[in-house]
Amino acid sequence: MPCRGANCFDILHCQITYGKNVSKWGMTAELSSRSYRGQSQEQRRAERRARLIEAAISVYGERGYHHATVKSVCEAAGLTERYFYESFVNSEALLIDCFHAVTATVMGEVVHAGEAAGPDKVVRSRAMLHAYFGALQRESRKARVFLVEIRGVSRAVDQAFDAALRTIGREVARIVAPAGAVEDELLQAGVVGGVIHIALRWIENGYVPPIGQAVESALKMGAVLGAGFETDNKQG
Repeated sequence: MPCRGANCFDILHCQITYGKNVSKWGMTAELSSRSYRGQSQEQRRAERRARLIEAAISVYGERGYHHATVKSVCEAAGLTERYFYESFVNSEALLIDCFHAVTATVMGEVVHAGEAAGPDKVVRSRAMLHAYFGALQRESRKARVFLVEIRGVSRAVDQAFDAALRTIGREVARIVAPAGAVEDELLQAGVVGGVIHIALRWIENGYVPPIGQAVESALKMGAVLGAGFETDNKQG
């Protein structure tokens, strides 16, 4: 049963029900043989965890992480606070998992768009950027978690953000880079960071200019990645 294009809760539900995961982005689901009414104890716990993550994304996106409480997240999830501490040691841990869930959703759309766009790297890049900006515009609360709330909370949260950016850079390079290109992690970091800053400014401007123009601006940044690959190949 495919999860592509689903929201965060759908992805987590697929993980729980079908044993799938998106461990690349830090999300996992464990299964247990102990069952109750058709669900194991671990499945029920994972489902509660997924509800908390989905609720937190909504609450953080609406109020901001610093103005949200454990109680408000639990109320939105329809759970008592004891279930929060069953899954998370603190709010920072929940924020990190929210970020991972949003990243999995957004990057799932981006990667699918790139792989479906054909072999031309410019066409691929444009399709991936359109999917990215489209997801941010369509899901404004998730965009806030992905781009705004994750920053500057703590060292642990910053490390999770940095690790995700590294993975995103490698994944984007895998799709748009020519065969045999030498991986340049610093270049990947620069391009991904630049596109994120373009997206932040676009959102702050009220999604102006239109998405097509925003994509073309970001595409110029993406062209740096392609130019870097070509330079490496010539030097090799």
